[in-house]
Amino acid sequence: MTRVGILYPGYSAEDDYKTFASRLDDVELPLVHTLMREDAHRVDALLDVGSEEVLSKGAEELSNAGIDSAVWACTSGSFVFGWDGARRQVQGVRDVVGVPASSTSFAFVHALRQLRLSRVAIAATYPDDVARHFERFLTEAGVTVLSLASHGIVTAAEVGRLDPDEALDFVISNDHPGADAVLVPDTALHSADLIDPMEALLGKTVLTANQVSIWEGLRLAGRCESRPGPGNLFRSGTSTVRDAFERR
Repeated sequence: MTRVGILYPGYSAEDDYKTFASRLDDVELPLVHTLMREDAHRVDALLDVGSEEVLSKGAEELSNAGIDSAVWACTSGSFVFGWDGARRQVQGVRDVVGVPASSTSFAFVHALRQLRLSRVAIAATYPDDVARHFERFLTEAGVTVLSLASHGIVTAAEVGRLDPDEALDFVISNDHPGADAVLVPDTALHSADLIDPMEALLGKTVLTANQVSIWEGLRLAGRCESRPGPGNLFRSGTSTVRDAFERR
């Protein structure tokens, strides 16, 4: 049994991890809720959500869970720090938990490298100014962003309550014909049951935040063999990608 520890900000779509775990063999996802003083997709609030103080406290709790790897499962709370700041986050978590660690922002980069995809469309639930930070993060990793759509939702709680049909329509409507994949970057969005339908409708890979977070944890634990979905990513086989936060 592989245990991937999840550091998850606040409360919104944490039950999505239970759904993913139920569909993945021999995987447990112990989850620790980290402090969210203000639920807002706003840069200043996100800098607090991903601060060293907050992550260290959560990592201390996670360090007692008998985990094989750890993931800071917050895309916006990592990419707003920029590449180097997000790398320092990962190092800080790793120092506390004592096992390999990463974050959702780096997980997207690693997943794209695993699948050998580099041209993407982004369907972000965030306001546009926050989503632009994700675009810059990906660009620094050598990813070509062909289009960026923002749903403009301010709070994670509201994203967590988003109707599945509305979420599906938003992603499908914001594909780009030249994109190899559509990226859906918010861990507050329930996505476990949406990935396969979205990929079937689009005829291409869809990567969601909770999906790549779990995949990243399995990769770090040395358990990224091909397995049943959800999505093309889990079926893609053993990863040979180099950790982007260690060497670009």
